[in-house]
Amino acid sequence: MTPSSEVEPNVRYAASFSGYGFYGDVITESEKYRWMGPTRYDYAGTMVFLKHRSYEAEIAYLDVESDEINLTSKRDYQGNLIRAIRSSHISERRICRTNCNVCNEKPNHASVGVCSLTPHLNSEETRWARSKGHFLSVGAAVISCRNEKAPDGLVADAHLSDGFLHLILIRDCPHASYLWHLTQLTRRGGSPLNFKFVEHHKTPAFTFTSSGDESVWNVDGEIFQAHQLSAQVFRGLVSMFASGPEV
Repeated sequence: MTPSSEVEPNVRYAASFSGYGFYGDVITESEKYRWMGPTRYDYAGTMVFLKHRSYEAEIAYLDVESDEINLTSKRDYQGNLIRAIRSSHISERRICRTNCNVCNEKPNHASVGVCSLTPHLNSEETRWARSKGHFLSVGAAVISCRNEKAPDGLVADAHLSDGFLHLILIRDCPHASYLWHLTQLTRRGGSPLNFKFVEHHKTPAFTFTSSGDESVWNVDGEIFQAHQLSAQVFRGLVSMFASGPEV
């Protein structure tokens, strides 16, 4: 890569979670306080939350319908029409376990090569939807990402090998509303995605382009700077040996 090169550098990662905005700001802020040990993440998270920064970006995602997805049209608090994926009933969550029926089902959507995501944005063969605006965070999770802070994870019903990632877009919103969203994440059985400012899309691929002030990406805990990013799920690429979560 030379200064006069017209081709932008291309870096590839394999990850279970990638987050921009709040997630990236927390990991960046925490680097200043490594001497604090693991508690630095709580401190950095509080500092970033108080700043309440949002970032302008455009996200395009492959819009795929399936029997398990209920695509609904609704309007957010700004009056913008968005397409969001809502689970029909929270009580009907199908948790991923050994010999999971969801993961064993045959895919009903065509694969899109990660290198050709951008040219396919205007293709008639694939249907892409877009979300544009100011976002507090952009998150993409292949798995539920359960941890002690979020006992159900970011997405409780995410599956290891169903060929989808969960794209979670948190639009700019009042401070108190965002705090309530974060509080729901810490509760077992909570509903962190049931807010008007939250978009949840189940998709096999998406692209991201930022504009204006930029944050960084948190890729499985590593800092990654990129104003353009493409992501795709490769179903069943890695074999895992486990009994599944204790639920």
